Amino acid sequence: MDEMQIGVFPNLPKEKVRDILPKLVEFCRKNQIQVIFPQEIADSFGVPGYDQDDPASLSKLDVALTLGGDGTILRAARHVTPLNIPLLGINLGKLGFLTEGELADLYPCLLKVRDQRYTIEKRSMLQVTVWEGKHLVTKAHCLNDMVLESADRSRLTRLGVKIGGEPTANAPSDGLIVATATGSTAYSLSAGGPVVHPSLKVAILTPICPHALHARPLVIPIKDPIEIEPRPPYETILISADGMTVSHLEPNQKAVIEKCPFDARFIRTSPLSYYETWQERMLKNEGQTIK
Repeated sequence: MDEMQIGVFPNLPKEKVRDILPKLVEFCRKNQIQVIFPQEIADSFGVPGYDQDDPASLSKLDVALTLGGDGTILRAARHVTPLNIPLLGINLGKLGFLTEGELADLYPCLLKVRDQRYTIEKRSMLQVTVWEGKHLVTKAHCLNDMVLESADRSRLTRLGVKIGGEPTANAPSDGLIVATATGSTAYSLSAGGPVVHPSLKVAILTPICPHALHARPLVIPIKDPIEIEPRPPYETILISADGMTVSHLEPNQKAVIEKCPFDARFIRTSPLSYYETWQERMLKNEGQTIK
């Protein structure tokens, strides 16, 4: 049987992540697992390298192993989800909502993955396309959320929003978050949005500091496309996908946010209770534990 090809996506600025890498290489060599590192560090560890911006380079991976927090998973997902490569997250960050385990779980998880003793959990994603007439300007996807806000943070954002072709009220605000169920525990939650079970096929529209009492978060079927256009007085609108700016939205343009044609795929090596995990991670963030 061919060795499993595991691409490692490490959060290299973290010292504890860098400390793990030599031990990880040694463990994988002893257990018939081929690890593949980012090409900028691969030679120093004597392992093959990949280029995250080259789909052909990534396509040889069987699994994407992330070493960091949720941000590391989001960055890796941007590159591997279009290629149907599953993600295995080991939490070396703060919350780790999306990760499978902590550092102590790393090697047991790798052995289970090698022996194919795992299941796949699918998470819906969103895709944004920006149009100028019939011309496609930008296309991007996200696992957590799309955020639209003024390029000038001191100015209000004014947007016209249609859901499934029907206009909906949208008050001036500091911006608009369009989140997946997975992203409901991220920026949307901080802005007053609801927590949504990740198995639900929905999108959440959460206004950021709306200048109106009637403006509230809205949960809609993820199959309904969301059309967004700037409204006067016009400001340049920035669109970010999972925290990375992907486009501007000018007065003569329209953004369409809809369900992504592919899902994120997460490796699960043991049964997880979403409710217990959610409570545990939130309480951990507040320095508490479940009694």
